[in-house]
Amino acid sequence: MFRLKLASCMAENTEELCQVLAVYLQSQLGVATECVTDVPWQERERLFDQGEIQLLWLCGLPYVHKADLKRSRTELLVVPVPVGERYQGQPVYFSDVVVRRSSPFQCFLDLCGESWAFNEPRSHSGFNVVRAYLAELGQRDGFFGEVIESGAHSASVEMVLSGRIDGAAIDSTVLEWLVAEREEIGRQIRVIETIGPSPIPPWVISKQVPLDLRCELRSILLDLALQQRGREILVRGRIARFIAAHDADYDPIRRMARKAERVMLA
Repeated sequence: MFRLKLASCMAENTEELCQVLAVYLQSQLGVATECVTDVPWQERERLFDQGEIQLLWLCGLPYVHKADLKRSRTELLVVPVPVGERYQGQPVYFSDVVVRRSSPFQCFLDLCGESWAFNEPRSHSGFNVVRAYLAELGQRDGFFGEVIESGAHSASVEMVLSGRIDGAAIDSTVLEWLVAEREEIGRQIRVIETIGPSPIPPWVISKQVPLDLRCELRSILLDLALQQRGREILVRGRIARFIAAHDADYDPIRRMARKAERVMLA
């Protein structure tokens, strides 16, 4: 019997949305649906590549890597539109460069030679977009004095708050969630620069899923904002709606990845 498994490789603020969405999809599809949360995100991505997870919320950078494989088994399903005026109803997000409020830094270039944290090297918002930005600024040979891999956007924020590092680029949707959860964070940090917008992390589906089920899933997600229960689910994820997407929408990430190739952070 077919069982649909979905998961998120995004930050921890996406977990609750995926869990309630799995229940909703099961009620709409009549197909047993499970949200995988009991393994690290790296294992979730590996399981997706093996076909054991079929539906995945994925950063745009690993998406383009998968989509560009000669025999890609990954298909765009839908993309979320975040809630908030800064997004202007578009499927985009930003990388907010944060520092401690008490620090002397006023802009990104002030961080030259200082300490920096990034969440992980396959992240667009926390790592690759920063390297592409440095390339645009003509900085290629080690801009920061020290660079640390934190493991997560939330961990990078904690390192800024503690004074362990001076700055980090944080996915704007994650930062908004963190500040909503802990108001003191908003009082203790400053955003000194914003990089972007970038195409939003997409929902992708394995091409091993039958075409008719893929189409039905897409339709259910696109109609989510039209249903009372669907709107309640979207609110949990700070999402206005899901919309259709095309692979070419992620060409900006491809271009930034090429710019970033020869840039060293430290």
